[in-house]
Amino acid sequence: MKEDFININNLGMQKVSVVIPAYNAMAYLPETLESVFRQTFSDFEVLIVNDGSSDNIVQWAAGIQDPRFKLISQSNQGVSVARNTGIAHAEGEYIAFLDADDLWDSTKLEKQVSSFENNPKLGLVYTWTALIDNFGKPMNKFFISHAEGNVWEQILVDDIICNGSSPMVRRSCFEKVGEFEPNVHIGEDIDMWIRIAAYYPFAVVKELLTFYRRHSHNATSSRQKIIQGIHRMTEKTFQSVPLELLYLRNRKYGILFHNESWIALIDEKNYETAIDFHRQAFLHYPQILFSKNGFSLSLRILLLRLFGVKNYDEMRIMMGNIKQVILKKTS
Repeated sequence: MKEDFININNLGMQKVSVVIPAYNAMAYLPETLESVFRQTFSDFEVLIVNDGSSDNIVQWAAGIQDPRFKLISQSNQGVSVARNTGIAHAEGEYIAFLDADDLWDSTKLEKQVSSFENNPKLGLVYTWTALIDNFGKPMNKFFISHAEGNVWEQILVDDIICNGSSPMVRRSCFEKVGEFEPNVHIGEDIDMWIRIAAYYPFAVVKELLTFYRRHSHNATSSRQKIIQGIHRMTEKTFQSVPLELLYLRNRKYGILFHNESWIALIDEKNYETAIDFHRQAFLHYPQILFSKNGFSLSLRILLLRLFGVKNYDEMRIMMGNIKQVILKKTS
């Protein structure tokens, strides 16, 4: 019997579905959407899920004429449910998630789709991430990982993806692993990537294509809140880990506290918290202190303890000035 092949694009179905959860996000959402419409890959739909916002998102959306755009409104239920709503309405073969305050490079979708097309076994493709500030300016801080292939053990102990705006996922993965956990509000994206990694290989586009906005309203702005959330997610995950891999739990907590110590030290200048987190990292996973990154952190913590906050700040400023002079002379 002759088979009829249907071009799904002729039916109005796109290759990629972009899912953007939004809750009172109008300060950044127009710029975020514009970064999607600027993509060099144009075979996509955009699903903004209005999660019970009280701003003017409905009126704003009514003025968008691009036929690829759709606004879906629901009562406020949190980012996990909003993402699940987007997945349920998505028509694309691949689903790309984007937070309402983050941005994409114009080639992001094109390069991720190319990775999928070159390897039909992939479940998820992520990119490198650059941090931007409240005004969209670069902060010269980056999330870079080379992990790909079977990454389950790596992502179990360390968040190699680092933010929810980087991954593109093959839609069929959700049929296998289920949806985002509605009751998980911190680390819900990490929980999903771990579940996908248990069954599918990952790939990474080794370019800075995702721009994560760091500002005071970030869900991750409260250090204790994020640690408690990841703690709950970690304990849930390790309930199903084979006995011979339970040793990874301490490594997970060691890396978590190590990363949080860096953030408290560099980003927040909260030295007391940085010292406490550094101690927790050592207690859980002493080996981390012997890495290059761990040694650098330990040295800074030691200087803090020896010279105090005031003298440490003065030394840090002096070293920064010396570094700038050296860079000017060598440029």
